[in-house]
Amino acid sequence: MSQRLLVSVRGPKEALVAARAGAHIADVEFPASALGTPYPLNISTVRKRLNGTGFRRVAVSTNIGERQITRATACQAALGVATAGADLIKFGLAELTLEAAVYLGRNIVRSVRKWFPDRGLYPAVFVDDEMCRFLDPIEDGPALARAINSDGVLIDTYDKNVGQGLLDYVSIPDIKRFTRALHRQRREAWVAGSITTAEIGELWSAGVDVVCVRGAACEPDRATGRFGKVTEERVRELMSTVPRRRR
Repeated sequence: MSQRLLVSVRGPKEALVAARAGAHIADVEFPASALGTPYPLNISTVRKRLNGTGFRRVAVSTNIGERQITRATACQAALGVATAGADLIKFGLAELTLEAAVYLGRNIVRSVRKWFPDRGLYPAVFVDDEMCRFLDPIEDGPALARAINSDGVLIDTYDKNVGQGLLDYVSIPDIKRFTRALHRQRREAWVAGSITTAEIGELWSAGVDVVCVRGAACEPDRATGRFGKVTEERVRELMSTVPRRRR
């Protein structure tokens, strides 16, 4: 599988911008938090717009939030976004121990695969110090993926307002270890967390399968940050870093 760039988009307009610049995955989200949930109609509109403009090959991803309140509603939410047209589904497991994350994750994966066996499913676990009290993403993430039979794992930062990114919490050797553990299982390693253009090359070299960005794809404006506009120029710059060879 080739390494891929995911660009988070607020709706169909930004999705087309990202697709025209070559992004592999358009991630529909509301960028107020790590995994800001979008409306199902927004997901559906993005999928239809991409299909109708020649970008059917661009995968659509989305999420069901950082924290899950109950197992039943988490399963319903995951089924809902799959129905809306998401090809790849991220589900946050914040504030859960490994045991609890496995129990919830199994239910989500099993529920979606019952009706949508072709969808990709990725638990999201968080590297912030406060979150690592519950579950260590680097050490426990691969074990979680194996236990719930997900397609991979996303590691991300939970708090987007403290000015720290992924590499403020974990090192490149950490990410290499995380990635190798998942690749031994034939699963994917996804990374996110205020990743900058300057950092992205190291992450590709670490072997990760998907790098997820939002702020780095937006026009530079400190006042708007993650709420800025995704631009073709910025996405093309990021796409120029993606290794062309296949793993």
